[in-house]
Amino acid sequence: MHLDEFDFDLPQELIAQDPLEDRAGSRLLVLDKETGEVEHRMFRDILSFLHPGDCLVINDTKVIPARLMGNKVGTEAGIEVLLLKRRENDVWETLVKPGKKARVGAEISFGDGILTGKVIGVEEEGNRLIQFSYEGIFEEILDQLGQMPLPPYITHELKDKNRYQTVYAKHEGSAAAPTAGLHFTTELLEQIERAGVLIAHVTLHVGLGTFRPVKVDNILEHHMHSEFYRIEQEEADKINAAKAGGGKVIAVGTTSCRTLESAADESGLLKSGSGWTDIFIYPGYQFKILDALITNFHLPKSTLIMLVSALAGREYVLHAYEEAVQERYRFFSFGDAMYIG
Repeated sequence: MHLDEFDFDLPQELIAQDPLEDRAGSRLLVLDKETGEVEHRMFRDILSFLHPGDCLVINDTKVIPARLMGNKVGTEAGIEVLLLKRRENDVWETLVKPGKKARVGAEISFGDGILTGKVIGVEEEGNRLIQFSYEGIFEEILDQLGQMPLPPYITHELKDKNRYQTVYAKHEGSAAAPTAGLHFTTELLEQIERAGVLIAHVTLHVGLGTFRPVKVDNILEHHMHSEFYRIEQEEADKINAAKAGGGKVIAVGTTSCRTLESAADESGLLKSGSGWTDIFIYPGYQFKILDALITNFHLPKSTLIMLVSALAGREYVLHAYEEAVQERYRFFSFGDAMYIG
């Protein structure tokens, strides 16, 4: 399978730069995965596709303000640090720009010394291990100094940090938002529950590997990044009960989908627990538990467009994307949504 098979033309002006004021006011492209038929709706119409006994699975991870702007101690050179993964003893795996200024031993000051970091190691891919020093609570300092790590294709400044969080965000740890969930309001979720649909929470902390481009022509040679997930027993029980009762399991976002498929056994039974997943879903993959997916539009040649192509077929997905471009849908993180079922 070649990378070019997952490419499509996207006019730059269709990349959404700002979130809509009304979360649920986005458009919804509905794709029938069996026939390829496309329908154009509004996101609030998602209720029409959810039925009593179904289970909607949401990722309740919370984005941390993981982008820190600092200065190298001694030279005052500007350095940008992006927190990727928390290790032990206040050590984080980070992405540093420019990397050449962050050799082992380099010290970086943030917020006039409220927070300092020392580079103590370099990972295989060039990521730096930084040990932080501070007084007080790290999360509070991060909230004070950090910025939301918006994807590189968003150039506008985000006025309200909360618009890059889902309304159900709970467990801190993500470097990027599970953006399909940004369309839901508290009211819409309440309506869904009143309609007899179960809502189950899973947690997957989204890493910036989500935006890492696939650089190999043969996609089977691509190495997926790993991300931490957790599923509580009570939530696994909800999902298994829906499946056993003939209901559909609908994932909100590719992160929820990857969590479910990582934790399900071959018979489609979901197991509770936690761990790291580097599951790579591409055409030919047999889904164990997922029936339908609510998702945003994804970057050309990305692992995410490969995932949705595994669910609905590459030809159907690319045709739907072509139609979305013609209809001037808004793309990517702050853009419109798809329902694939």
